[in-house]
Amino acid sequence: MRKTKNTCWALAPLLLALLVLAAGVLHHGWSNYDQEAPTELTGIILASSYENPHGMIELEVEPDSAWTIVLAPPSRMQQRGLAEDMLEAGNAAEVLAYPHKEGEREMRAEWISIGGDTTQLR
Repeated sequence: MRKTKNTCWALAPLLLALLVLAAGVLHHGWSNYDQEAPTELTGIILASSYENPHGMIELEVEPDSAWTIVLAPPSRMQQRGLAEDMLEAGNAAEVLAYPHKEGEREMRAEWISIGGDTTQLR
């Protein structure tokens, strides 16, 4: 029994290191987005997510052309006045965002404006 306890404690630092590494790999930061190419998009929200690690919307900017817009974490959006119901499908939105460097139809938002209210997200 004692040997099993010691083995578990010996593996704990390794497991912790793996968890930290996995979190870093899964979270994509600003480095994946071209901050030299800020772009304003206006469109209609098709769908939204108000969940950790960050919210997202699908924004239709023209018929059959939608972009995934990565927003801030829900706690930051709430603190800054961007309520979940503001991101409902059908609402018009304008964003200033940075395109993904690898050509995906994804952008990371700097700010979002809905119904005349602008929320700084970064």
